[in-house]
Amino acid sequence: MRDFRGKVAVITGAASGIGLGMARTFGREGMRVAMLDRRRGALEAAAEEVRGLQIDALAIETDVSDDKSVEEAAKQIEAEFGRVDIVCNNAGVLLHDKDLADIPMAEWDWIIGVNLYGVIHGVRSFLPRIKKHGEGGHIVNTASIGGFQVGAAMRTPAYAVTKFGVVALSEGLRNELGGSNIGVSVLAPAATDTGIYRSARDKPEKFGAPDVGPDPTPATLRAGAQPDQIGRRVLDAVKRGEFYIFTHLETRDWLLKRHEGIIDSFDSLERFEAEIERIPRMGVFAAEKNE
Repeated sequence: MRDFRGKVAVITGAASGIGLGMARTFGREGMRVAMLDRRRGALEAAAEEVRGLQIDALAIETDVSDDKSVEEAAKQIEAEFGRVDIVCNNAGVLLHDKDLADIPMAEWDWIIGVNLYGVIHGVRSFLPRIKKHGEGGHIVNTASIGGFQVGAAMRTPAYAVTKFGVVALSEGLRNELGGSNIGVSVLAPAATDTGIYRSARDKPEKFGAPDVGPDPTPATLRAGAQPDQIGRRVLDAVKRGEFYIFTHLETRDWLLKRHEGIIDSFDSLERFEAEIERIPRMGVFAAEKNE
């Protein structure tokens, strides 16, 4: 996409952080923005700020973990704006400093519901509406650098579980939409000054008691990129039709190290086949090239 004026962007998790940064960025390009978030007060305040920039903004209280809530929001957007062109499935929450085996199932339901099902619900409700007008569009799914590697120091493995899922979903969607006029991107931000480490304070009671302790946001995030910088990075990538949207150059070395370990593990397989047993080749699948 290159022509944004008059088009409609839908952004989840738009009351703060990267979602709000994208709302401001796309709005400054002449787009109307539908801002979705479950935090009513924060959402209304964010929408008023965006409207103060002379941007046409619609605020809809939405729980992305609930498919019916997302579908109702889609209907409201269609009724108000008449179309959908860009969808940023961005809402996300985080659990930290919890061992995987110790996380209550209610909290698994919360983080998977928002981070992964939120993207699934967004695709199910909005992709058909992009297809409907036939003029093309773009879907941006927010994963994280944690969707490509599980950093031991961050102590957020459950978050990474969901974000790896978002990457896989996005790659599958890219395959399905290849050759169409609808683009797909997966956003993988690293240290960004957002409130995601405070997200458990707004956790609904059905997913367990909200966390009310001190602000756990690491200093590296407070000193990180600003949400509007990420918004501008996303806008540029959409214009260029990029699939992977990384935000921090230093993370390239993290991923190189991870993938070197994966490739090196094939040495063990070669030894196994040479010394113990040859495993049958995959036939037709080996001829396919994954791009």
